[in-house]
Amino acid sequence: MTIGTTPAHTIGSTPLHVVLNRSGDEFGEYHRFLDGTPCRTVYLTTPGGLPALDQDGATEIRVLDSLAYDDVLPVVREIADRHGTPDAVFGQSEYDILTAARLSADLGVTGGYGLDLVRRFKDKPAMKRAVGDAGLRVPRFCALDDGSRAEEVAGALGGLPLVLKPRASAGSEGVTVVRSTAELELALSGVDPSAYECEEYVEGDIFHVDGVYRSGSFHFVSASQYVNTCLDYAHGRPLGSALLDEGPERTGLTTFAGSCLTALGLRDGAFHLEVIRRPGGELVFLEVGLRPGGAQVPFLHVDLYGIDLFAEAFRAAIGLPPLWRDTGAPASGGGWLIYPTPGQLPSRVTHRASLRDVVPEVYHEELPPVGHVMTGPGSYDVGTGIFRFRGETADGVRRAVRTVMEGYGLRTEPIEGGDGRLPSEQPHG
Repeated sequence: MTIGTTPAHTIGSTPLHVVLNRSGDEFGEYHRFLDGTPCRTVYLTTPGGLPALDQDGATEIRVLDSLAYDDVLPVVREIADRHGTPDAVFGQSEYDILTAARLSADLGVTGGYGLDLVRRFKDKPAMKRAVGDAGLRVPRFCALDDGSRAEEVAGALGGLPLVLKPRASAGSEGVTVVRSTAELELALSGVDPSAYECEEYVEGDIFHVDGVYRSGSFHFVSASQYVNTCLDYAHGRPLGSALLDEGPERTGLTTFAGSCLTALGLRDGAFHLEVIRRPGGELVFLEVGLRPGGAQVPFLHVDLYGIDLFAEAFRAAIGLPPLWRDTGAPASGGGWLIYPTPGQLPSRVTHRASLRDVVPEVYHEELPPVGHVMTGPGSYDVGTGIFRFRGETADGVRRAVRTVMEGYGLRTEPIEGGDGRLPSEQPHG
């Protein structure tokens, strides 16, 4: 479906941007991100992303069932024939960043992210190689192929346990911790090894560093510590996070993150970078995305710092100056907590408790009503409970996150006939 077109005679020196969009909320309002900058914008969007777009002001909107590279390429070539070569092709989602870079390379687009840069941020062996070559600590790793054998991989990486990961996924999708060669052999038998890598399992606390790089240095940066892990969330446990206080711990993490981003060749763009701190204090690079963080990260940053990370990501990618300015006013501490959907679907919510009036640090919560039926697998944005916190210190926010985990009391039951099982309560936490 095509919505609106701008006649060819309007083509001139006004920049043309092609945007791949999946976001139907405020973080898909690219017209707002432009802040009055004159341009022509063509959107290629999924149906769910259409409500956020400026349908009156767009040069053209194409609603597509798929934003996969092979499906989008002929559409973008047609757009270039009619409107001229784009000045930039932008993909906001983790699933579209590489597609946008490939389209740019195909069309000879000089703006936006280059293909080599994006591949370093998308391919886990490539990103760890770039960071490790700069003398920074990364997990021992190896890319796999059809000839990879469990015992050889374990030997090359210094023993078990190990982590098996898709080379290009995000959010712990497809990630498996293996603790024996038999487990690794079984895991390899169920996947295409050439699409995976294996790496050393590094024990320690996990942090995420979020922000915006402009001209090769931080324009904005924050650092947070996870409560539970992304892998826990993939296995049905809640996931939380708390912003770190100003001080040596935060400074050490952001300095390390900056060194990693420089090693990866980032000049301008938003990032979400994860770091492990081993028990002795050593920092180890985990992985990074060329995009804002997911879950409640962007919402919390708007609330506490007044920075729209998605707006800054878009502007950095297409070469516009940043909107956010540092006022020097320190933000209060903050954090977030999200609950996953149950493992058995469809399921019905049978109990949950509001904590907004119980835990003072909770300033925002989104709860499913009792009786609500969940049919889909959920995501970091859609689950069975969302909380945002504001507090004076990181320790206080972490305690509040733990209190909500203990007090939420979420229970669900699978619907009889939904998955062939009888209803049974499933506590989460």
